Amino acid sequence: MSTRLLSPTITAPTQAVEVLRQQAYAALSPAGVAQLAGCSLADLDALQPSWADLPPDEYLKDGGRYRRRRHSCFVLQGDSLTQVPHRPHWQPVEYNALHGGMERWFAPMLDETVAQPAWSRLLLGLGHICSALKGDAAEPAPWYVEAHQFRIDTTDGIGRPTPEGAHRDGVDFVAVLLVGREGIKGGETRVFEADGPHGQRFTMTEPWTMLLLDDARVVHESTPIQPVAPGGYRDTLVLTFRSSQFQSS
Repeated sequence: MSTRLLSPTITAPTQAVEVLRQQAYAALSPAGVAQLAGCSLADLDALQPSWADLPPDEYLKDGGRYRRRRHSCFVLQGDSLTQVPHRPHWQPVEYNALHGGMERWFAPMLDETVAQPAWSRLLLGLGHICSALKGDAAEPAPWYVEAHQFRIDTTDGIGRPTPEGAHRDGVDFVAVLLVGREGIKGGETRVFEADGPHGQRFTMTEPWTMLLLDDARVVHESTPIQPVAPGGYRDTLVLTFRSSQFQSS
């Protein structure tokens, strides 16, 4: 007997700013993400192959082997996107009780991934939303963007997309994009008010579905995944946007 998955309520790209102002999160369909980025779904799909070449995450404190990732950083200002020299990922323990407080040096994104036209277009489209929500959209200030490619697999029988639990990232805005999921069950997305009782849960199943979050107003998590076929995995792209500077120790 199959369990029906709850789908997210979809927001049109033209309404994303208003919906984020109202409820601090919004989900876009794959077609909406392509529209936001000004590219085709085929252009976005050209990014997918690099998820098959992610090195293991060597920093998991729970002893797991289920997470692979790459990480790179960019500065976005207006219609200009610049990749910065490779740097560690760092979060304070207030935002990540499990892995906060330490510099984590992950392998950088591949040059050929960053060179794909859809990459810069996606980040620029998201930057315009961030600037419309915070700051001067006419003269946008820089956004400090961290990009995380994740593959959560079922090597251990169970994979944990968010081993730290429900959390905030310590940034201004977060975008979580589903890149693919194969041979698994679980991986439900949950979003809760940071200072209230309300929440929402749903499962992203279509590649390039995206969840946008106002990080100051909500906490989020994804439930563990389990295999329903050999080699099950869930691929995501997480982009964080922070004003003023990157988080650092």
